[in-house]
Amino acid sequence: MPASHTPGTLLGVDFTCAPGRRKPIVVAVGTREGRAARLHSLARLPTMAQFEALVAAPGPWLGGFDLPFGLPRAFVAELDLGASAAAVIGELHRRCASQRLALRALIDAWGNSRPPGRRLVHRATDVASKPVSSSPLQTRYVPVGFMYFEGFARLVRAGVHVPGLHDGDVMRVAVEAYPARLAAALVGARSYKNSDAPERRAARRDIVAGLLHGEPRPPGLTLEASRTLRAALIDDASGDSLDAVLCLMKAAMAAGQPRFGMPSDADPIEGWIVGWGPA
Repeated sequence: MPASHTPGTLLGVDFTCAPGRRKPIVVAVGTREGRAARLHSLARLPTMAQFEALVAAPGPWLGGFDLPFGLPRAFVAELDLGASAAAVIGELHRRCASQRLALRALIDAWGNSRPPGRRLVHRATDVASKPVSSSPLQTRYVPVGFMYFEGFARLVRAGVHVPGLHDGDVMRVAVEAYPARLAAALVGARSYKNSDAPERRAARRDIVAGLLHGEPRPPGLTLEASRTLRAALIDDASGDSLDAVLCLMKAAMAAGQPRFGMPSDADPIEGWIVGWGPA
């Protein structure tokens, strides 16, 4: 496949492992136009079947997904889960009978055999820049392990191309995004989610303003969005709509980079989070 390409459609996906009407998967849909990412719409998917239809939809599209695409190599190697990203997720579903709580039990058993402080290990990409992302072995609090289990499995089953991890349909490409890094580059450690308190609403407003002005650094992509959509990003107190747009911006950045922004030495088991955030 080519080192990079300009997709017909950009997607930014704020994923949840158990979508419903109160907490749907949020999808930002747009296009890249020169140095701008134009936001066309926001969609809410309350069922996993709708997510499956999204990733099965014909391309060309490139999506930034807020979920881990890999697991720490130490965990994979010690449990002999496989030699490829697709093999690992397939073996986990086999051993765990596709049950999330069985995955938690497997991770807990492995972690309990290790010294304290070395149970929820991170991938290299999780600690490559700030803020550090949660270990994909975390199944409590923010259950990113369950997000990997449910989300990455569906990308692989749908035949989506995941650069450096899984060869699939090159007209449907997925990269791992972590919206908190771009948000931190714009507003530092200020909280912007899960509340409509004045300070969090102000943080969402400042993130949107920063994106519109092409901050914080090269490649300097700017967001273009209607006044109605900009208001929707600020009004969504959950922050999920804004996270979806942050993922969209990362997808837009990846579209113009070799290997979609994945370093040539990235671990093909652990994967890589698309860059653009404070070093």
